[in-house]
Amino acid sequence: MKFRILALAAAASAFVAGSALAHHSFAMFDANKTTKLAGTVKEYEWINPHAWIHLSVTAADGKAQEWSFEGGSTGQLAQTGWTRETLKPGDKITVGFHPLKDGSYGGQLLDIAFPDGRTLCQGAACRAARPAQ
Repeated sequence: MKFRILALAAAASAFVAGSALAHHSFAMFDANKTTKLAGTVKEYEWINPHAWIHLSVTAADGKAQEWSFEGGSTGQLAQTGWTRETLKPGDKITVGFHPLKDGSYGGQLLDIAFPDGRTLCQGAACRAARPAQ
């Protein structure tokens, strides 16, 4: 009997530990820098474990660059007003983000702004913008 309980506890611990190890770190983003970038939505992926925004940006030399921004989970985003319909290809937006440390075209999504003045945020950006309840 004690062996079964011990075996069950060990199996449960292994399952939980495996799930925790599957989630990646955000160490690749420079949390000390916040940048904004305007562009056109190429693709919006409303998926778990993290939603993505792919943005077409015109560089200073006139060439198009594709930038990718990693957001939170769909559940986290939905709590702050995001839906699968929030963005469509062709939408013009400005993205606030923590850039990738290696200089690649991408970052950790903080917020977006639409030309009409509407904004949406996610994660720490939303918590900082809202007073404590």
